Amino acid sequence: MDTAAYKLAQLKAMLEDGQTDIPALLQAMKEDARVSVQKEAAAFMRRMVREEKERERLLSLYTYETRFYNENIYHVAGIDEAGRGPVAGPVMIAAVILPPFWECPGLNDSKKVPPAKRERLYDKIMAEAVAVSCIAKSEKEIDDLDIYHATQQGMYDAVRTLSVPAEAVLVDAMPLPALTVTHQSLVHGDALSASIAAASIIAKVTRDRLMEQYDKTYPEYGFAVHKGYLTRLHKEAIETYGPCPIHRRSFEPIRTMTHFHRGDE
Repeated sequence: MDTAAYKLAQLKAMLEDGQTDIPALLQAMKEDARVSVQKEAAAFMRRMVREEKERERLLSLYTYETRFYNENIYHVAGIDEAGRGPVAGPVMIAAVILPPFWECPGLNDSKKVPPAKRERLYDKIMAEAVAVSCIAKSEKEIDDLDIYHATQQGMYDAVRTLSVPAEAVLVDAMPLPALTVTHQSLVHGDALSASIAAASIIAKVTRDRLMEQYDKTYPEYGFAVHKGYLTRLHKEAIETYGPCPIHRRSFEPIRTMTHFHRGDE
């Protein structure tokens, strides 16, 4: 193939259209006298390598799901939460059933994904998942039950409210002994399972959006910035203004400030 007769823009279009013999075109571009054409061929190859590595990474995230797929179990729900650590706001729990081997470049544990990309992934998951459920356990429920049991109850609720029943469940770290369907708890599951990673994105984005809404109601605390985690500025705001209605009374320093005692303690 002789690329000399083509402009760089035409060669770029040929690389993207999928109708050309790509290996032959790339070889010809590498042999083209024009440095710009050679650079475009090299850049295209680097992108192809990156995309192939990403496909391999995504495929590896289906290791646990595949064990169920091999048994003709395809509605596998991943469960994860966001907001166990903050001193304000709810804990959010999501359950997501993905289509088998669903491709979503960039899907990962929400903590490893920048906020703008999380928003894009959220939209794609909501549009293409088989089913999504997201449950909030309020600060009052957290204070009444404790954070562990409130989160666990939220996970049961998230599975129960899926529009398509889960045939199996993968959950990040939390044991769910009362769950009647087959399930497996995975430590650091949001980095091991595509379904759990998708749930982590849904839970995180939903909670962050809610905390941004709370920031408008209680602007003095800075919830839009720290999302309820106890940063220095958040602690100073609590000391200055006292706790607000969405602060968790069972968490320090609010616990000491309000002399909170859980009923069963």
